[in-house]
Amino acid sequence: MERTVEISKNEPVANQAVEIVERKGVGHPDSICDAVMDRISVALSREYMKRFGAVLHHNIDKGLLVAGQVEKGFGSGRVIKPMELIVGDRATFELGKTKVPVVEITRQTVKAWFKENLPHVDPEKHVKTRVVLRPGSVELSDIFDRRGRLKGANDTSAACGYAPSTATEDAVLSIEKFINSPAFKLRYPETGEDVKVMGVRRGSELDLTVACPLMAGLIESEAAYFRKKKEVREALVKSLSGFPFSKITLNLNCLDAKGRGVKGVYLSLLGTSAEDADSGQVGRGNRVNGVISLMRPMGTEAAAGKNPITHVGKIYSVLAHRMAAEIYQRVDGLKEVAVWLVSEIGAPIDEPRQVFVQVIAGGRGVRGRKAGQADMEKNISVIVDEFLSSIGPFTEELARGEHPVC
Repeated sequence: MERTVEISKNEPVANQAVEIVERKGVGHPDSICDAVMDRISVALSREYMKRFGAVLHHNIDKGLLVAGQVEKGFGSGRVIKPMELIVGDRATFELGKTKVPVVEITRQTVKAWFKENLPHVDPEKHVKTRVVLRPGSVELSDIFDRRGRLKGANDTSAACGYAPSTATEDAVLSIEKFINSPAFKLRYPETGEDVKVMGVRRGSELDLTVACPLMAGLIESEAAYFRKKKEVREALVKSLSGFPFSKITLNLNCLDAKGRGVKGVYLSLLGTSAEDADSGQVGRGNRVNGVISLMRPMGTEAAAGKNPITHVGKIYSVLAHRMAAEIYQRVDGLKEVAVWLVSEIGAPIDEPRQVFVQVIAGGRGVRGRKAGQADMEKNISVIVDEFLSSIGPFTEELARGEHPVC
């Protein structure tokens, strides 16, 4: 295992002239795919543990949500064609003479997720689920049968994480969570769950573009739509008052055009654009820290749905962010931290091929003192060892769904 620590002379993202951050809300088709596939992985992991005492081979990280078709107008609407969720890749259907009801678990998990998260969607009527999971290949399944303290990585891959979050990242994440919070929905039941936020910071000014549909059945006219839109926008602006920007501009539903009736407003019948406008796919949503931050290092792995025991695409993606946050908190004199972890297929997951930690130094750190480079590297190495040595319990936490990946 190679370890490298580099002190970068770059400016932290928060100090750069422009910062771009995106967040897709719970009702966005891409977010639906990520969340549902990962919930299926957790459900299968639980069933494997119950039956066999160990998580078996599976990867539920290939999913596609095909948009349906609806008819909607002010105060009314109907579903013409349901959405179709295609659940794919690999799972273990049996071990010895014991069979696992993979398809039934998948279908029940899909229904439960929609009931919990999208209250306007009836999973029995509005979502058609097609399960195309198949048994895994012999060589990848065999990784789970090999002896050893920890399993080997089932892929040669890389992941990265960073800390701390910036005010822009926090604001973008906050505004989506605010809109989709129970309290906001109680106050504004007219808002749907398919929220998308794009934040652009220029210097100390933040520009936010928010997309949030209003529910067709609760909006009786074009005038009512624009009145409610104004109320919602004012509530969103007020919720951002505590963020440290010199100016915040918030634009809501920018495609709207008065005088065009239903064609000029953003209405939804079910709360998600997957009802008729936009399909979704695993891996196109938020990173494991909840945002898509375009000025940051980003890996190419889709963490959602990957098995939590051998697939480093999930394990290292979450671990790298946690490792970066811990380094930032415990090592003095750091402004920003980025961590890259590279696996080698077959090697134990606690022995990455490369650990690369890049830090931006400056200031006096959380304990008010500067640290020399030698001490800094030593302290970082200690933290890396701590995380790698506890990776076994960490994978068990992932299997229980304790670390969100979208």
